[in-house]
Amino acid sequence: MIYCRTCLQPDTRPNTRFDEAGVCPACRYFETLADVDWEERRAELDTIIKNFGRRTKDGYDCIIGVSGGKDSTRQALFIKEVLGLNPLLVCVGYPPEQVSRRGVDNISALIYQGFDTLLINPAPESWRKLMRHSFLTFQNWCKSTEMALFSGVPRTAIAYQIPLIIWGENPALQLGDLGTAGRAGWDGNNLRYMNTLAGGDISWMEKVVPSTHLLPYRYPHPQEFDQHQIQIIYLGYFWKEWSLLENGQFSTLRGLDIRDEPPADIGDPHGVTSLDEDWVGMNQMIKYLKFGFGRITDYVNEDLRRGRLTREQGIDLVERYDGCCSDAYIASFCDFIDITVDEFWNIISTCVNPKLFERAGPRSWKRKFTVGAGL
Repeated sequence: MIYCRTCLQPDTRPNTRFDEAGVCPACRYFETLADVDWEERRAELDTIIKNFGRRTKDGYDCIIGVSGGKDSTRQALFIKEVLGLNPLLVCVGYPPEQVSRRGVDNISALIYQGFDTLLINPAPESWRKLMRHSFLTFQNWCKSTEMALFSGVPRTAIAYQIPLIIWGENPALQLGDLGTAGRAGWDGNNLRYMNTLAGGDISWMEKVVPSTHLLPYRYPHPQEFDQHQIQIIYLGYFWKEWSLLENGQFSTLRGLDIRDEPPADIGDPHGVTSLDEDWVGMNQMIKYLKFGFGRITDYVNEDLRRGRLTREQGIDLVERYDGCCSDAYIASFCDFIDITVDEFWNIISTCVNPKLFERAGPRSWKRKFTVGAGL
């Protein structure tokens, strides 16, 4: 395990690759932003919207996938108020046992600001069974649910004949997930190859629920994208000030309700992520035990690149908060998928990376690596 020379990105991130100087792709991309002509890039955005926009006189200009969180709130308001477009918002919702009151209030507040919004809620029992199977089999409960979250928007685009989809950050450029790289910095049609979607195969789900219940989880095939001329664009590519913190600040000023739990419970010192449910933080904890980094690493890396933190301050934050998750969230998750907390930790123990961690107790592990230095 080695770290990027300029930020705290480890080379254990799936699909990343450091250059000869030991610098990660996200840092190299950030270096290029100093030379960007942002007026020219805005003109490029206008051209793309013109080329891929509405097909009918009375239709929507684009689709935006939203959760009511910081990124989707800012995107929706930018598209409507700055670009003057008429978007359709699409929200794939969680079951009642998973969605938070805060999440319901935030999506309601976004609708109240004048957006047409389509809410998609896959059958709760199928959702629960697939989530349980995902966790027991892959130690990743998000493997099924994220298929639905990512698939809902392009499926709606095809059904409603709205070819343009607005997405947020480019994982290849802004996180370093090179598997999603498209033909240009704004091109998101290779999103299907990110670690979560992995090409869209859901044949394993057919062992859990009938295939007739799986439409919400089927990410459209590349031929369907071509047939319906669907184009995903990354809006973050066109924004000089795109970041987790800035999106959170903007959206909070526009009414976003954020978390007030202690950072040690949620692994987030700002409280602006995973607002619509409580279990994504738990998945970040699992990711940390698999790969040696979690949510706070992404926060810190953005701030390091922008000069908001020193490397020492970033290391301190990562050491304190990466991998944190409240026991209460773990317990509620276990109740939902019908396992005991002891069973949960037994399963987690099978996926902990032994090269990076050693057991420190029945439910805890100690780092073998030094944050910022590696192994």
